[in-house]
Amino acid sequence: MTDISNDQTDFRLGWEEWLSLPALGLPALKAKVDTGARTSALHAFDIEPFGPINKPKVRFGVHPIPGRDELSIPCSATIVDRREVTSSNGDMELRYVIRTEVHMGNRSWPIEVTLTNRGSMAYRMLLGRQALMDDMLVAASERCCQPELSYDVYHTADVRTQAPRRSLRVAVLSREPKNYTTSRIVAEGENRGHVVEVIDTSLCYMAINADAPEVHYDGQRLPRYDAVIPRIGASITPYGTAVIRQFETVGTYCVNPADGITASRDKLHAHQVLARHRINMPVTAFASSPKDTLHLIELVGSAPLIVKLLESTQGKGVVLAETKKAAESVISAFRGLKANFLVQQFVKEAAGEDVRCLVINGKVVASMKRSAASEGEFRSNLHQGGTAKPVRITKEERDIAIRAAKAFRLNMAGVDILRSNTGPKVLEVNSSPGFEGIEKATGKNIVETLYQDIEKRVRPAPVRRSATVPRDSRS
Repeated sequence: MTDISNDQTDFRLGWEEWLSLPALGLPALKAKVDTGARTSALHAFDIEPFGPINKPKVRFGVHPIPGRDELSIPCSATIVDRREVTSSNGDMELRYVIRTEVHMGNRSWPIEVTLTNRGSMAYRMLLGRQALMDDMLVAASERCCQPELSYDVYHTADVRTQAPRRSLRVAVLSREPKNYTTSRIVAEGENRGHVVEVIDTSLCYMAINADAPEVHYDGQRLPRYDAVIPRIGASITPYGTAVIRQFETVGTYCVNPADGITASRDKLHAHQVLARHRINMPVTAFASSPKDTLHLIELVGSAPLIVKLLESTQGKGVVLAETKKAAESVISAFRGLKANFLVQQFVKEAAGEDVRCLVINGKVVASMKRSAASEGEFRSNLHQGGTAKPVRITKEERDIAIRAAKAFRLNMAGVDILRSNTGPKVLEVNSSPGFEGIEKATGKNIVETLYQDIEKRVRPAPVRRSATVPRDSRS
């Protein structure tokens, strides 16, 4: 297809051209145009198929700048074929084939591309004759007949902001695959084109070493995930957070970090974190010695007061002691069981109501007011029969909810607030908030907001410029 004509109606190409693959998030690539090659090839590494059998996908990384392996662009695409390709050195290789849009000059057209590791080659892409349209003419003695691009785009924020939304492989750590929140995470993710897998946290095990730390499950090493959404139950918090730390070690983005989950689950630790960040909360006391019972009660004020197990959830293990004598009895009973607990001020004016603020990525995305099931019941938890309705929160309540989530470094948190006479008080920070109550009360698609944040966070980051790396002469 070599041409030496000056016919301006034809689309003229040199043996070397700049192009972009916008659907893959590759705004600038230098390609060799080779009419001697039948198929086109794109440099790819960590090539991994995923997704359902009837619609398989492939994900891979691309180093678009030769010699700059610290810049990695994550990509994913639907597999259209898998075929044997003979390389220029005569080796036969079975490659995945994808279809994507190529942009060059003022033209865009779809092409098929095979994926292979071209790390040792000067050109990250080879444009074969199958990718050329009928009106395209290749001048074998010329280069860059079309406008030149620049690798500079990879050094700017554009590489992140202009990255396309791609199919992700997401793991949900949960022992309850059929509960509302887990089911919603799976359904919403699949609706957005992602592949979402529910992993039973208790069945994970880890290979811990310096060279290749791994997470294993059901006899196999787990694949690389773009993101992990922890739904760790209180009963397996220590082991569940160990699994999350392992994912963090291998570089996987986890919506909530292990240390934040650990701190939020331990009520004593959680209140110490809130105190350290000067976040208003009910006065709280903790002691170990039975001799300190009376003074412990005095520290939080007079009865009534709350006695709460350190790892209580969903309103369980929380007792209202209406008199000092009742408080002494409850404390004595808990100590007899050798249970860890704390004593807390009872905010009477809250009248069995609290406000749940759901915080994602430093923003309150939804809020509801929860009310106790009956008069005299102080617990407003929905699992205890409480009811919920949407509520407009104040700026002060919004600010304290955001500060509380940030104090634990939680990217997603349910912050429970009591409305007291002295302003909002943070009652609890939940690192695995349920979505059923707040989605039904507010009518908002909370899970969609969560995925929007994940999709932004896993986009590529720009790299610093460096001295020019000598180019290999091989194509």
